[in-house]
Amino acid sequence: MARPCKIRKVDKTLSFTCFKPVWGDDNLLQKVEIEPCELQAIKLSCSDNLSQVEAAKQMEISASTFNRVLKWAQKKIADALINWKAIKVVE
Repeated sequence: MARPCKIRKVDKTLSFTCFKPVWGDDNLLQKVEIEPCELQAIKLSCSDNLSQVEAAKQMEISASTFNRVLKWAQKKIADALINWKAIKVVE
């Protein structure tokens, strides 16, 4: 039996739910779904310039979990940027 997922502390001030290329048909555009905790990890690490240890403390998770979440987010965002996909924040 797997361990239950620990609640991750996330800032609730998102002003958008989707980021997409300006051109392209919305119906045909592929989407990459990103969790709020992944977006928060990107924000803390890249935008706020916190170390992974500091960011993990702020999200109230372990540093190894933060590192894993950050890597997932980076992979998804890179896929979206390279392959012209929309980034959708899911709740």
